[in-house]
Amino acid sequence: MALFRAKTEPATPLDGVDAVFADLDGVVYQGHGAIPYAVESLNLAKHGSAVGYLTNNASRSDVSVAAHLAELGLDVVPSEVVTSPQAAMHLLGEQVEPGALVLVVGGEGIITELERRGYRVTRSADDAPAAVVQGFAPDVGWTQLAEAAFALNAHGGPDVPGGIPWIATNMDWTIPVARGIAPGNGTLVSAVHTAVGRFPLVAGKPERAIFDEAVRRFGASAPLMVGDRLDTDILGARRAGIRSAVVLTGIDRAKQLLAAKADSRPDYILEDLRGLHEPYPETEERRGGVLRVGRAAVKVDGGRVVVVDEGDGGIDLLRAACAAIWGSGLPIHALDVPERLYA
Repeated sequence: MALFRAKTEPATPLDGVDAVFADLDGVVYQGHGAIPYAVESLNLAKHGSAVGYLTNNASRSDVSVAAHLAELGLDVVPSEVVTSPQAAMHLLGEQVEPGALVLVVGGEGIITELERRGYRVTRSADDAPAAVVQGFAPDVGWTQLAEAAFALNAHGGPDVPGGIPWIATNMDWTIPVARGIAPGNGTLVSAVHTAVGRFPLVAGKPERAIFDEAVRRFGASAPLMVGDRLDTDILGARRAGIRSAVVLTGIDRAKQLLAAKADSRPDYILEDLRGLHEPYPETEERRGGVLRVGRAAVKVDGGRVVVVDEGDGGIDLLRAACAAIWGSGLPIHALDVPERLYA
């Protein structure tokens, strides 16, 4: 965690990085439109390192995701897109052999990957599938969820302890779309869980499978994960031993960062993706427990978070406040936090 960094450490978040792993929703685009500065910043990053795109969204194949990204202006080919269905295939391969019949809840992204690896696809529990793979698609409804439940309940028993394998591409509770925040795959998985009484194996962020897939594919030894969600992108990166940067263009903003648990704290906090290429200010500890980032300075005094110097009131103030709160060892609910820090 880059709270206190030596002067010899990288001047920008990209220094020393051999691969950038970028989330999509909330980082590259919102709905179908690119987020400001994302395209040019990621294309520039590709001049010095590999750039991969990691997505928990299982509704599209790598080919269709790459086509969308290229339409936005990104320099990308399908092999640079790492999807949760691709990670799910590694988990599935540990459970059942290619050629097995798999019940799918979801769309194109899952079916494409299953067929690439020689699995057969069904939508009906009556076909006695050997496994269930579940992911998000906008048209998933009760019928598909019920078929998954029927399959998972029907094939348990003494010969199949716990039932047939069940793999979820991800457990995102929400998904950002053009009109706002909508329920994600986690809510759909939860509905099946309620009916079957057990949990699936999970391939996508924050689990390691998708990060391990990305590291293998790009041969990365010093990657940087860039995401907008602490509970998936950042938590997953930390679990995988990967440095991370959160960008404030998607789901999580100042309020979530200030309250972040130790296992979900990023190494870098960026206002937008231009920050990848900008010198990242050090956090300096001053007299009296004051933590200074740029011209902003914050300290924790007892149960109060005190803004010593607002600086320009921008991103450095948030960085300083996070450093002070995280370093205090106190939970956010035990602190009196000035309202302006949440802005």
